[in-house]
Amino acid sequence: MRVNDKVVVITGASSGIGRATALAFAAKGAAVVLAARRREALEEAALECERRGGRALAVPTDVTDADAVEELARQAVARFGRVDVWVNCAAVTLFGPFGEVPLDEFRRVLDVNVMGYVHGARAALPHLRQRGEGVLVNVASIVGVVAQPYAHAYGMSKHAVRALGASLRQELRLDGVRGVKVCTVLPATIDTPLFQHAANHTGRRVVAMPPVYPAERVARAVVGLVRRPRREVVVGGMGRNLVAQSRLAPGLTERMMAVQVDRTHLSRKEPAPDTPGNLFRPGEGPGTVAGGWHGKRKTVVRRALTAAAVVGTIAAARRVLR
Repeated sequence: MRVNDKVVVITGASSGIGRATALAFAAKGAAVVLAARRREALEEAALECERRGGRALAVPTDVTDADAVEELARQAVARFGRVDVWVNCAAVTLFGPFGEVPLDEFRRVLDVNVMGYVHGARAALPHLRQRGEGVLVNVASIVGVVAQPYAHAYGMSKHAVRALGASLRQELRLDGVRGVKVCTVLPATIDTPLFQHAANHTGRRVVAMPPVYPAERVARAVVGLVRRPRREVVVGGMGRNLVAQSRLAPGLTERMMAVQVDRTHLSRKEPAPDTPGNLFRPGEGPGTVAGGWHGKRKTVVRRALTAAAVVGTIAAARRVLR
């Protein structure tokens, strides 16, 4: 499927992967409809998309509101005539011991990350089905394959996103709708503001767990799925390694992930106050793609970090298991 004449709706487009994806589609000549809670950030992103050569429409939207997401689809059709591609990308996260995180925050993560995708799929699929073609892309995470400690709600949500994609593919097939594709993207650690925006009740600063990959790499994968749809795509060498390890040795992989999170995802040197992050109120400002986690290092450096991280984690996990 060609990209340059498509109408693409993207949730979570004010920052991070969503914003990078909007810019990537705009650069290919697509019309992009940007949705998120922050009007200022959306409008700035829309202007940037237009500077890249695309047409853009900013629609402030809270994806937990089903009516608002339906209105997002209506506005996309009213402006551009149709919906060809829908990218569910809005997400929030929460860190903390399972028995100590506030339950309203736990529910909020699931509401945004799971029900937000449900609302997006329900808004998009009637348009795609009617035309008999199109692509629904759900951005999940590698933690949808290998869960992490202290991030229970986020991990649950990303497992659910994978399940949603599989179920929708099966249903479309049974209904004989061959031209509508549902794809799931599984990024490893990506350089976005997600970690700064996280709700945190660990007492330790949340940092991006190395190796870190640029958001533009995920955006390229999403654009690639429109051209050649695939069931699932893992972005990042470490992510592919974890998927392979989880298939061969799931128990050991769980232990390795536990050690890796404790050693490199939560700072041992920098304390952090309790905060609900951006769960209930969006951040301020124009928004950014990158979070300052050095996601633009050269590929050779990332590969070296990946190898070092795997070796170090295996060694640490073996010490724990003794």
